Amino acid sequence: MSTLSSRRSFISHAAAGFSTLAVSRLAQAQITTEPPPRAAQVEHAVTAPVGIEVNARQIPFFEPRDRSRTRFGSLQYRSGLVLTSAHRGFGGLSGFRFLDAKGERFLALSDQGTWFTGSIRYAGGKMTALDDVEAAPMLNTEGRPITDRRFWYDTESLARDGNLVYVGLERVNQIMRFDFAKGGTRARGEVLPTPPAVRKLPNNKGLEALVFVPRDIKGQPLGGTLIALSEGGFDADGNLIGFLIGGPTPGQFSIKRTDKQFISDAVLLPSGELLILERKFSWFTGINIRIRSIPLKSIAPGALVDGPVLFEADLGHEVDNMEGIDAHVTAEGETVLTLVSDDNFSMLQRTLLLQFTLVE
Repeated sequence: MSTLSSRRSFISHAAAGFSTLAVSRLAQAQITTEPPPRAAQVEHAVTAPVGIEVNARQIPFFEPRDRSRTRFGSLQYRSGLVLTSAHRGFGGLSGFRFLDAKGERFLALSDQGTWFTGSIRYAGGKMTALDDVEAAPMLNTEGRPITDRRFWYDTESLARDGNLVYVGLERVNQIMRFDFAKGGTRARGEVLPTPPAVRKLPNNKGLEALVFVPRDIKGQPLGGTLIALSEGGFDADGNLIGFLIGGPTPGQFSIKRTDKQFISDAVLLPSGELLILERKFSWFTGINIRIRSIPLKSIAPGALVDGPVLFEADLGHEVDNMEGIDAHVTAEGETVLTLVSDDNFSMLQRTLLLQFTLVE
């Protein structure tokens, strides 16, 4: 999480007042004779997914200062949405993955241990709305919300291997694995063994990005590896730390840090390029977002990797605290990148969903 998270102090929740209603003796009798709810029923109500309404306002221009401009580095702006909801838990989106190849059905998570599922609606290739959105708490091995345990809420990273879903918890520097074949968002998570160095990452600068390398990806030695990237964990030379977990060559590597950027997410393209979403924040200059491309084949234990910047944006563009990135390929063969922002549950920020075409 970035410095922007400090703005959460602006938010407070006022307690709702309740008035006492008079009821008849008959109603009182019905209430007193009705058996108390069973524990299983109560637990189901606490953990069951709930449908929520998410409103979407379109963003026609990525750079309001120049509405004719659509090209930004190696990306072409397609469309964007500002998302709002009356649902109290909506916001804080820190991870985003598509569940289908068409870029419609999605799985997202908030940094307060909540799943969100739904579908993106398109018209003419542009996003217009979200449909069938549901929210559900992440569950631990006992079937209870993971937030029941102290500090087990800062869920910042998300990766998929088919029905297996991996979630990184930044505050405690742990990784949980969920088998969505066992109930979807009601699946119970288990803690994944990780290298000791993962748990030594700095508080609030820990695991920020997870990427699973498919086993069948051609010409890549890292098939079956979970790549975990720290937001602000540094090696002895001041570069960012990454981990290769499982797979044929587990170990630790480094990502060259430049321009004081921090990692916020990553996605692996079918071409074998690892795109890293980065950001930095200053109270004087605001927020800066960029995307770097790193060849997957350059990543190995002990390696220091780097790559060119494909995209940069700041507060002169329609950006916020961008924390999630995913990609899909359209029927026409275009690679589309989808970015989502974490509003930190702050009235000063926005939940944005942006899409770009990768043009080179």
